[in-house]
Amino acid sequence: MALEHIPDVLGDPWVSETFTLSPDAEGEVVATLVSRRASVGNRGAVLHVHGFADYFFHTEYAAWWIERGYDFYALDLRKYGRSIRPHQTANYVSDLREYDDELAEAWRRITERDGHTRVIGSGHSTGGLILPLWLNRERPDELAALVLNSPWLDLQGSAVARVVGTPIIKQVGARQPMREIKRTVTGFYARSLHHQHEGEWEFDLQWKPIMSFSVYAGWLRAVRSGHAELQRGLDVACPVLVLSSDRSSQPTEMGDDVHTSDIVLDVEQIRRWATSIGHHVTYIAVPGARHDVILSRPEPRARAYDELDRWLTTYVAPPSRSLI
Repeated sequence: MALEHIPDVLGDPWVSETFTLSPDAEGEVVATLVSRRASVGNRGAVLHVHGFADYFFHTEYAAWWIERGYDFYALDLRKYGRSIRPHQTANYVSDLREYDDELAEAWRRITERDGHTRVIGSGHSTGGLILPLWLNRERPDELAALVLNSPWLDLQGSAVARVVGTPIIKQVGARQPMREIKRTVTGFYARSLHHQHEGEWEFDLQWKPIMSFSVYAGWLRAVRSGHAELQRGLDVACPVLVLSSDRSSQPTEMGDDVHTSDIVLDVEQIRRWATSIGHHVTYIAVPGARHDVILSRPEPRARAYDELDRWLTTYVAPPSRSLI
């Protein structure tokens, strides 16, 4: 199903295309593929998948890839960002496999329609869990590499809390999937990013709100099932880079820790489970980085890009003369 590209909210030369998926219990379901093409020496494509309470607005990250000759695509999953509809529960699914349809369609458009034979996957946070699970199941021939930015590979908190809490989450999620899970949300993280608060980035606060979105038992059950699948071991058959901050913290005020550590996930868990993704995994902790490493302050952000460039050159795509 080929649809006409329309100008995206990011402005020219970004375009987006929304495609209709099978309806769910709430009705119509769509996903949105955003893209921008490289102008020199095309070397492949990148497909990026965002995290929870998020959507694609990371134009600097995209520009980094485009400058190196990669067409850049980003998928706003169902019920997120460009794809959210008024009748839907924001960000909700009861099984992470529900995302298979839009991932498969996005991949088809990138490879079959647009002719790319080498695609690099990119995922952040929850997207860093969803994407490798799908790639492990589907094993597309065009997959060249995978970059994960603070992927959510385990539930935060103590081991005791995870052992005791997971069976409860599974039971409640099965019986009362729309039961809201009460949690403390400070708003510090989104404030650290948004240009109208303490950050430097511009994004839509309806699609990525300061106080996040509600979390429901059925969704958390789906995530825990995804964690269990990943922790049993995947075999993503390509070079994998996992980036994270070098430390986590739980600040009680809007101080420096908010800007220089991961206040969303536990980086020790990211480090622990990174090697479960495949047999060729490089893990790099970036000092002073935020949860979204590429939205960190300038110095750690530059360090992250340097590490990404070094890894890409070493394991995926040596420099091309046509790009010098």
